[in-house]
Amino acid sequence: MHRPVPDHRGPELPELLSEIVPGLKKIFQTTRGEIVLFPVSGTGGLESSIVNTLSAGDLVLAFNIGHFSHAYAETARSFGMQVDEVELPWGQGVPADLVHDRLIRDTARNYKAILVVHNETSTGVTSDVRAVREAINAAHHPALLLVDTVSSLASIEFLFDEWSVDVAVTGTQKGLMLPPGMAVVCAGPRAIAASGQVNTPRFFFDWRPVLDEMKRGYFPFTPATLMLYGLREAVRMLLEEGLPAVFGRHRKLAEGVRRAVRAWNLPILCRNAAEYSNSLTAVELPEGIDADKVLQLAQEELNLSLGGGLGQLKGRVIRIGHLGALNELEVLAMIAGTEMALQMVGIRIVPGMGVQACEEWFMQEHLAGRRVGSSR
Repeated sequence: MHRPVPDHRGPELPELLSEIVPGLKKIFQTTRGEIVLFPVSGTGGLESSIVNTLSAGDLVLAFNIGHFSHAYAETARSFGMQVDEVELPWGQGVPADLVHDRLIRDTARNYKAILVVHNETSTGVTSDVRAVREAINAAHHPALLLVDTVSSLASIEFLFDEWSVDVAVTGTQKGLMLPPGMAVVCAGPRAIAASGQVNTPRFFFDWRPVLDEMKRGYFPFTPATLMLYGLREAVRMLLEEGLPAVFGRHRKLAEGVRRAVRAWNLPILCRNAAEYSNSLTAVELPEGIDADKVLQLAQEELNLSLGGGLGQLKGRVIRIGHLGALNELEVLAMIAGTEMALQMVGIRIVPGMGVQACEEWFMQEHLAGRRVGSSR
């Protein structure tokens, strides 16, 4: 990205996009989806998924399982859609049986779309999108499936085609390992068809001119040109490592963090192990401990950035991210710093307990990998 800014109407752009777009399709694991890029944060990409597929008055099914799932529902509501937002305890995923129940009762087929956050960053919970799609199919319902993959794509397995997702949206600052500032949308055929039929006002976020221009290697607006160079490199890195290896690395690092949390005798907010997020872990702190104080001390005393609770979880949890360009030594350092910050606010932890639990898991995985390698 550190280079002279190219002319966004010059010859460099088509060459860039000719590598970026096919690479992103491989990362979304799609052959039928089309890539749409916007020079905005992931929030803008999510807004584009709403305004291109729905009209005011359309009925939308959403599930409030955390801060970002509620924000997705609010985005649809702000454009005049009727949102049936199911309130659920924060710390669980979207229940597929509840999806099926809602859809099977919708005999008039009024629901036009279902909004799902694949990985709810505020709670550290990953919903089973495959099971949601199976529930939709079992109900024989035509609703579009719109999925927020901001904190899951390129970190947690996501199968756009196999799960028959209609729209998936991510940002560049998570699994794609870049600074924030670009939204990446993958739109399926049904969603693209809908974009030509809905009457929601849109201009900048209209997919149609973007898709047309991107086929030529350009954009109908000034793109984030230097970010495109970074995105090309990120795509290269992910495909060189191989998606199975990328997902395996995230599983290993995440489990190391979870073992450290258990060693501290602190609860993980996500109660269902099958829904543990491999990109972030939310940790509940004891009653009377202000989580925001932990964040402050970690930043001021240790130069360590941790995430805080959002919405109803503010002051109650800390969030430990473990995604993107990350390895075992970085995770161990993060665990050591978090241990220190927790002790600074008065939580009784034997120094090194979390680090030991995490390191033991990494060594166990390392030795298991060596045994597999030698057997080959």
